[in-house]
Formats: sequence, structure tokens, C-alpha cells
Amino acid sequence: MRVRQKVQTIIVELMLILLSLTIIVPLLLMILGSFMNNIEVMQFKIQLPEKWLFENYVTVFKEGGLARAFVNGVVITVISCSVNIVTSSAAAFILARRETKLSSFLYLFFFMGLIAPMSTITTIRVVQWLGFYGSISSVVFIYAALNMAFSIFLYSGFVKSLNKSLDEAAFIEGANALQVFLKIITPLLLPVNATVAIMVFMGVWNDISIPLYFLPDSSNWTMPLSVYNFYGMYSRDWNLIFAVLVLTSLPVIILYVFAQKFIVSGMTAGAMKG
Repeated sequence: MRVRQKVQTIIVELMLILLSLTIIVPLLLMILGSFMNNIEVMQFKIQLPEKWLFENYVTVFKEGGLARAFVNGVVITVISCSVNIVTSSAAAFILARRETKLSSFLYLFFFMGLIAPMSTITTIRVVQWLGFYGSISSVVFIYAALNMAFSIFLYSGFVKSLNKSLDEAAFIEGANALQVFLKIITPLLLPVNATVAIMVFMGVWNDISIPLYFLPDSSNWTMPLSVYNFYGMYSRDWNLIFAVLVLTSLPVIILYVFAQKFIVSGMTAGAMKG
């Protein structure tokens, strides 16, 4: 029996190692290629550069406008996360505490956002009608709305796990719904807040479709779109493209490494307890 378990364990570990290569191989190609010249990188092989060209990173910063793109990405991501957390947590509190047909319908309505795709053309027309197409604020509101369904799902599950006696005690003391949410519920939402913030941050930071469609002015582009400064119809500087991709993915990798425990705890609190 023990031998069989060991064999099964070895087989599972080998399968996981093979699956990990689908991530490790492209990652090594990208990192090593970012230090090569534009001829050597075209071989697309995992090998050390003949000469480590650290000036590739200096070039992408100077010619690709990465400093401006970084600021744009931080502004869009931070504000989108903040708007999403505030609106989603407040909405989830009401939906979870009010046991009515309307709240149940609204919960299912928001839940549909997890499976219903966004209509880009329709959204563009709506944003144009509202009069702020092409602005960073339009992208912020779109990101906040797109991530609201997932956030409400997590918040609702966590709020339902909290004892209602907390709310009732506060109401007896004369508190209103807003005071209960801000003073009683909000401090307890810290693990879910961390999870939502991290998940939304990674999704918004890496996205290229929304800024591409809704920010026609390239000065408002984020870091992932800076790749197009070195990828054209007639020329493709893969070494510079890889350097941009490394710099773009670095904040997300650092954030995930240091915050992965919050992701696990928040997902468990929001999904399992509900």
C-alpha cells in the first residue's frame, strides 16, 4: 500500500513538473532575451547571452516612455481597486443582510457578471454618450464595474458568515446601517479586502484590451501597451520587447510573492464560509 502511494506521489510530482515548464520556459526566454542583442534574441533559445546588455532596460525607459506608462498604470490600478472595494463591500453588505426577493434577484444579477462577457462596442458607445471617452476616468470605472461581480461574490460569502447579533447589538445602541457597516463590518473585512485588492490589481495591471480601446491617446497608455512602441509592422525588437515585459510583470510578481497568503485566506473566507 505504501509503495503504491509513493508511486502515485511520484507520478503526480512529475506531472506538476511538466506543467510548470509551460510557465518556466517562456519566463526564462523572456528574462534571458531581455539582455541579448536584437540578432541573438531571434534564435529564441534558452541560453546565456554572449554579452549582458543591461542598456536594453535604459533604452526602453528612454524611448518607450515607461516612466509615464508606469504612473498611468499605478493611477488607474489604485483608483480602480479603491472604487471596487468601496462599492462592492457596501453592496455585498446590503445584499447579504436583507433577506428579500429583491436582494436575492440583485445578487443573481451581479453573479451573472462572472459569466457574461463585456460588449466592447456597446460600452464604447455608452462612454461616448456620457462624454468622457478617452479619459483615464472612463477606464477606471470600467475596471471597477468589470471586477464588481467577483468582489461581491467574495464579500457576500464572508458577510453571511458573520453573526447577525453584531448588527442587532449596534442597532439597539442607536446605530444606523451606515454606522454598522463602517464601524462593525468594515474592520472584519480586512482579509477579503486584501484578496480583492490583489486580484483586481493583477487583472487591471496586466490588461491591454481596455486601455487599447478606450484610451486613443498613447500618452495615457499603461506599461503592457508600451510593447507596441517596439513592435511594428516592419520592425520587431524582441530584446526590447522582452525588457518591457520583464519590467511590466515585475510589480505583479513581487506583489504575489509577498501577498499570496492573503489571497488564500481571503478566498477561503469569502467562498467557503458563505
